[in-house]
Amino acid sequence: MEIVERVSRDVGVAGRAVEAVVRLLGEGSTVPFVARYRKEATGGLDEVQIRAIVERHGYLVELEARRESVIEEIARQGKLDAELEKRLRQATSKAELEDLYAPYRPKRRTRAALAKERGLEALALKILAQAPTGDPRAEARAFVDPEKGVPDVEAALAGARDICAEQIADDAAMRARVREALVARGVIASKKVKDKRGERTKFDDYDDYSESVRRLASHRYLAICRGENEGVLRVAVRVEDEARLLASIKVSPRSPWREALQQAAEDALTRLLMPRAVAELRSTLKENADRDAVDIFAKNLRQLLLSPPYGEKAVLGIDPGQRTGCKCAVVDATGKLLAHDTIYLVQGDKKLADARATLVALVQKYDVTAVAVGNGTHGRETEAFARQTVSVLVVSVNEAGASVYSASDMARAELPDIDVSVRGAVSIARRLQDPLAELVKIDPKSIGVGQYQHDVHQPLLAAKLDETVEDCVHSVGVELNTTSAPLLARVVGPKLAQQVVTHRDRHGAFRRRDDLLEVRGFGPKTFEQAAGFLRIRAGRHPLDASAVHPERYALVERMARDLGLEDLKSLIGNSEALTKLDRRRYLTDDVGSFTFDDIVAELVKPGRDPRSSFEPPRFRDDVRTLEDLKADMELEGVVTNVTDFGAFVDVGVKQDGLVHISQLADRFVKHPSEVVGVGDKIKVRVLSVDRERGRISLSARRDVNAPRPRGGA
Repeated sequence: MEIVERVSRDVGVAGRAVEAVVRLLGEGSTVPFVARYRKEATGGLDEVQIRAIVERHGYLVELEARRESVIEEIARQGKLDAELEKRLRQATSKAELEDLYAPYRPKRRTRAALAKERGLEALALKILAQAPTGDPRAEARAFVDPEKGVPDVEAALAGARDICAEQIADDAAMRARVREALVARGVIASKKVKDKRGERTKFDDYDDYSESVRRLASHRYLAICRGENEGVLRVAVRVEDEARLLASIKVSPRSPWREALQQAAEDALTRLLMPRAVAELRSTLKENADRDAVDIFAKNLRQLLLSPPYGEKAVLGIDPGQRTGCKCAVVDATGKLLAHDTIYLVQGDKKLADARATLVALVQKYDVTAVAVGNGTHGRETEAFARQTVSVLVVSVNEAGASVYSASDMARAELPDIDVSVRGAVSIARRLQDPLAELVKIDPKSIGVGQYQHDVHQPLLAAKLDETVEDCVHSVGVELNTTSAPLLARVVGPKLAQQVVTHRDRHGAFRRRDDLLEVRGFGPKTFEQAAGFLRIRAGRHPLDASAVHPERYALVERMARDLGLEDLKSLIGNSEALTKLDRRRYLTDDVGSFTFDDIVAELVKPGRDPRSSFEPPRFRDDVRTLEDLKADMELEGVVTNVTDFGAFVDVGVKQDGLVHISQLADRFVKHPSEVVGVGDKIKVRVLSVDRERGRISLSARRDVNAPRPRGGA
């Protein structure tokens, strides 16, 4: 109960909701199911809040387990008293708990441990006591023992100081003060290593660089870490006022032992406390930077996955190529490969004429409604050729990750005996039809919408991206009779998804959601969790095409009867009739306002797609290569990536341009995601073009004469 209360306080949701989330997930429910179909129990929590509860609850469970382990270990040593146990019980974080445990943790053979073995602990206690009388050197002579490794007075005092230093470093309050000082007043500094001083590197901005820890942006810290890992930068963390920290160690000004304690304190700070605190700080900075980067990646991925679909229509995909030709692939409305060919655009008039004839023939024979052209090398030229050749819609499609899919086991299973390059064209065509359905087949890290993705903690990144894909798939829903196994796997798991597809291939299309129970391995619990996210258009039950869960079919049928309608079909989409429902008649302990409102909203627009309508990007016909760009040129582009420092925009040339955060708007922008997202179409102006390095600087500001707003990077 105590953990639930703490989670409730920390996350900011009611304790009842926390209990419900923990219970439901413990019973095998999925996060999307709880968020969509158990709102009454959770008070309407969304996926983000539910996962925050899961994360915090997991942390506190681990904390409690560690607390009991620590208490048991100290008790085993015979050193646990009531006051210490109270402090251990009151520790609210793992760091605080470990600080309290530090003096009792089994240690390696440290300098202090060796000094204790040599019998110097009594001398150390005299130093720590700061007695007003006594002669340290005279008293140290009593501890000289060459056989124990204490040859003289200096060795005795040095060993005693080592014991004092370790005791100071193990003090929980002192550790906390050093940690707090680094966070509040710490400075991180970097400079190029000696061997790299004369070279030009991508980390030159961080040579002789320093910044307050409190002000250091996540993306800058990740850049510094990368420079350090690549052997270009040397990084240090310091706190300017170490004297203030030393002053917190009480040294009696009149005690003859003061100098020994002062030396021990300085040693404790520089040798033990600071290195440990710096390591902890850098670990925390890295963890926070990783989380920020992963959150940005996830947000970008979500926007990309939920890009507007062109729809279930025949599409011709082209993977541009110069020397090896452009691979063309026609897919039908369901994404099935119908035909493929290769056309050559740069090898003479005869080849060009043949290419035109081939393209026209493919479009006419298969009733193609759109041509999707990959945006890689030679993409704009290929796009222009297609526009001039056929009268259907021609769209530039981001092909990032298509080559990864083409060479994957999944692609080989879907398109056996098809060349790798042709698979890429198929993927490009399917991306236009339904970005979500195609992109789920690719490792999200290969899609190219993050920052420093190879530098962040990979398990954290993988988990966050997996959650994002899961949420997107569940928010859109899956058409059961046409979906691929990879997409279906996001709802029912890989093994069961393949079972469903195999059953569908053997027995034909599913007529009702209930038919899923005939699939081997598809039990009642799986059905409960998955059914609401699976759609069957033109099925036997009209609600199977909607997001209404089968457990609520009886309730909807009752609504139809109460309104005097002939059947369910007369209720679905009938907003006038639905407004006449008296909600009070349907609310029970099991069906509350959340559930009722969701059902009515779904009945008004059953099976609605949350994604916006498709609208193709409009690139300028006279801009195809980097050389075509000129300063002050105005263009329309598509946002391909959002980072902490700005947004990358495809303006129709191979290289994306950067709109720095300071150029995103005429007002102050704290983070680029406030004003743009992946897939957004925006108007930009060219500021400069660095053709040598392939860099394009853009501005989205409308008032070019206004003072430049400060950005947050």
